[in-house]
Amino acid sequence: MLSPHRLKQLKDIEHKLGIPFVNKSLLNQALTHSSYAHEMRKKGIIDNERLEFLGDAILKLVVSEYLFNKYPGKSEGDLTKIRAGVISDETLAAAAKKFKLGKYLLLGANERRTGGRERKSNLANAFEALIGATYLDAGIGKSRDIIIEHLSSEIDRVTKIGYIGDYKSALQEFVQKKGWGLPIYNVIKEVGPKHRRTFFIEVKIKGKSYAYGRGLSKKEAEQKAAEIAFKKLKRHRRRPGALKSFLERIKGRERLKQGRGRKI
Repeated sequence: MLSPHRLKQLKDIEHKLGIPFVNKSLLNQALTHSSYAHEMRKKGIIDNERLEFLGDAILKLVVSEYLFNKYPGKSEGDLTKIRAGVISDETLAAAAKKFKLGKYLLLGANERRTGGRERKSNLANAFEALIGATYLDAGIGKSRDIIIEHLSSEIDRVTKIGYIGDYKSALQEFVQKKGWGLPIYNVIKEVGPKHRRTFFIEVKIKGKSYAYGRGLSKKEAEQKAAEIAFKKLKRHRRRPGALKSFLERIKGRERLKQGRGRKI
């Protein structure tokens, strides 16, 4: 049973989407993080991970259809790369922020304390789950409307400025030009069953941890880590002195971790 306060929150989301949900519980589930469901497991609360899975498939379908129709001259390889550039945590999190989805997420206590409402992965997953919930409640047409309204500008931007298909190669080329040697990739952890393993990988530059990526294969996780690192480097290059400052902050964090380790 949803509380009056929660129903008001869900109504706010419906207003922003322009879609009234018949099944309010489905919308509520789309905004339920696994940490909250775990804390409330005795009450049978269900998290948004299955809806996220469905939403991801719908996103790929709708974006693929949009690209296929809008860019008839582009090859399958080009379309795949553009789609990958559009459907990313960064892009989906930005779309989620338009709705201020973080404000409405149901999170466990620790997830709230550690900034879960602003975490890109949480926002991106919630957006995917929202698409999945919309599909189940209102059909593919409404799902498509949301996706095109909030992602079409990003599709056009990626197509216009170009895209990178292999971030590992791009990162390697960038750091070698700087004389920093090769990036090093390390598996931090693996979670999930063998048939659906998720890998978490860090990339180190000049011996310092620079970015983290996750994926359903080591290759995918490495590409994600490389993408994040490459984009950071490009941003810092446009801001003189920012890269040096960023690397100093990394060193400071690592010294702090080492100090904590000695105390333990």
